[in-house]
Parts: sequence; C-alpha cells; structure tokens
Amino acid sequence: MIEISEAAIDTAALQRSLENPAAGGYCAFEGRVRNENEGHAVVRLEYEACEPLAIAEGEKVIAEAQAEFPFLDARCVHRVGMLEIGECAVWIGVASAHRDEAFRACRYIIDQIKVRLPIWKKEHYADGNSGWVGCERCAQHGIAD
Repeated sequence: MIEISEAAIDTAALQRSLENPAAGGYCAFEGRVRNENEGHAVVRLEYEACEPLAIAEGEKVIAEAQAEFPFLDARCVHRVGMLEIGECAVWIGVASAHRDEAFRACRYIIDQIKVRLPIWKKEHYADGNSGWVGCERCAQHGIAD
C-alpha cells in the first residue's frame, strides 16, 4: 500500500499498522528534511507529485518487492507540500517472517520510489533562492529558479 499525503506522517501509527504475530522481522526507513544539500543551507522543502501515477507506480514497486523478497505486509507514505527541517518526507515499513526479507524489501522499495515515481522536490535555501532537485533539463534551461 502506498499513500501520498499532505499531512504529517504519523510513523508510530504506521508502525502499529504493520504489527503481526507472524512477523519476526520489521524494517522501516524514514527520509527526513535536512538543513544542507550540496553546500546550500536548506530552510525547507516542497514536494509535488502526480498522485494517480505515483500511486500506480508505487503499487508496482511494492508488488515487485513482494515477489523478490516475500514479506507479510508493506506500507509507504510520501509527503507533498511544504516541509520543514526535521520533518519526515517519506516513510516505508516492511513486516516479514524473517529480518533479511524485511531489510532487503525496504531497501528495494525506497531505491525504486526515488527513481520511478513522479514526485518532485524543490529546495528552499537560506539565501532566498530555490531549486528543483535532480531536474537537469530545468537547470539547463534556467527554469529551476
């Protein structure tokens, strides 16, 4: 299950949603907003997504992870909108019978989400500038600022 959310991510509630007496392994990943990137002082982030496509592709990613690393349950939530330093931007949790599947599935899911989902990140800097992260085409044409 994948969700795109404008609300703060409740990591404790998500963890509880994956509780299962058959799960001997549980792994979670939290991507948080940091205050620096590539030498720039970051004051906040802004995420945008094409939600229908992000959900559809995210479900494919989770299904692929399930086929490769059989687990009991997995959840993913990605924020959109303005996020402040320290806020959770993306959360992934996997419950499985064994720890290895939980670790490997969690890693697979975050790695694939970062490259495949139509979710864009804009950094807002302390000097007043801003820029879309990883938007090489935009940067080449001066669109990022």
